[in-house]
Amino acid sequence: MADDIPLEEIDRYKINAETGRLPWQALEKFFANGSLIYVDRSLDLVEVAYEFSKDNAEKTKLWLGSGEVAKLSDEQAIAFQKENAEFWAVVVRPWVLIQTVNDS
Repeated sequence: MADDIPLEEIDRYKINAETGRLPWQALEKFFANGSLIYVDRSLDLVEVAYEFSKDNAEKTKLWLGSGEVAKLSDEQAIAFQKENAEFWAVVVRPWVLIQTVNDS
């Protein structure tokens, strides 16, 4: 039965399983070393992480160009610190991809 599952779906499942909820304080060191990438809430974090893991230059360039995926600015980092914001986060080396948590 497991042989019937496409490898892409297994990879997405693994990424989803490695995604966790973290407070801004746990992410500050990644911001400081330049490895933190913000993913807009309009995108699926797991899908973005999957495409990053596969080095899909076409999709990542599109997202980066549109601003839907971007490195955080100092202003954003300060705002997240003040808000005590929480995020969904997943590591796709060398990056840590984050997306704000929507509790509403």
